[in-house]
Amino acid sequence: MRIVAVPVGLAVFLAACGGHPEPAPVTGTPQRPVADADVRDSAGPVAPSPAVGAIFLGDGDLHTCTGAVLHSRGGNLVLTAAHCLPGGARASFVPGFSGAAASTGRWTVDAVYLDPRWVSGHDPRADYAIARVSRPGGGSIEAQAGSALSLGTAPAPGTPVSVIGYPAGIAGGPIGCQARTEITDGYPALRCAGLVDGTSGAPWITGSTVTGVIGGRDGGGCAEQLSYSAPFDEHTAALLARAQAGGPGDVAPHGYDDPCGG
Repeated sequence: MRIVAVPVGLAVFLAACGGHPEPAPVTGTPQRPVADADVRDSAGPVAPSPAVGAIFLGDGDLHTCTGAVLHSRGGNLVLTAAHCLPGGARASFVPGFSGAAASTGRWTVDAVYLDPRWVSGHDPRADYAIARVSRPGGGSIEAQAGSALSLGTAPAPGTPVSVIGYPAGIAGGPIGCQARTEITDGYPALRCAGLVDGTSGAPWITGSTVTGVIGGRDGGGCAEQLSYSAPFDEHTAALLARAQAGGPGDVAPHGYDDPCGG
């Protein structure tokens, strides 16, 4: 995981990458499934997915992480890695980002919901966040995208998952790959070369279910060919329940150190 300085004094947190497969209960019916990325064990360009998008910090055009529209009662939630949303930083999200973000396509992050273990000590097993978003024109991001992912639990070893993410930069489309999961150092992991800085928060997708995001151990991994996720479990389901209930979000802690020494 690398920490990169960007204009306007923001410290941007980027990562090269990183059970039982029964999904956690979600009220309602998810939108149409997100198509799987091309089957490959090395990331390459893929078509944008309507439920996956780029996360921007500050007011510029630099996108620094990846997120996904998360199915919810209000249709206004986005899932990403917790280290992608440092304390005090303004952030926005563009679903289906294809290289340009019209003003009407940006959704502002209004509140961030974090696992208490992340708030208290940057526990890598809680490196996930749910953001509540809105835009001046109103409506729900789930309705605008026409697609969303239901929250699941950590995949069993050997489960094929698709990963779609956005390399950090200005403009540029997504990359993706498909790989089988494993357990490495106690974390869900997958081997897919080329998941570079900016793909932190990229969803692990099976059908229309998200079972992980790039993050967790070493902020997702210090080597781009091996990615981790925090294990999705009852804590993740509880976070979704709290985010769906609304109310104030959490204050993201400052001082996240680069675990890879970059």
